[in-house]
Amino acid sequence: MIPAAAFLGLAGALFVLGVIAFFVKKDLLTQFMAVEIMLNAGNLAFLGLTKALGRADGQTVVLFVITVAAAEAVIGLAIIVLVFRQRNSIRTDDLRDLKG
Repeated sequence: MIPAAAFLGLAGALFVLGVIAFFVKKDLLTQFMAVEIMLNAGNLAFLGLTKALGRADGQTVVLFVITVAAAEAVIGLAIIVLVFRQRNSIRTDDLRDLKG
């Protein structure tokens, strides 16, 4: 049986990798995938705590987070497609003129 600390350690490592990828990579699609990795790391942490405490509360939260992540994926990808159609690029360096 896998201990709950292993789940929390893996969740922490995934979250850190997601943060690093978000700040290092310069295109919108990779940054979007990094945010999804961070959400999945949060889900894994909730499931690890659920396993450690022996309760089902974390699984309910994970279900809601997955629902929100699905909606965010649809809207985020639509925005990325619109930006690509207008600018012919999804690199954040090319999008500096979008500032107010």
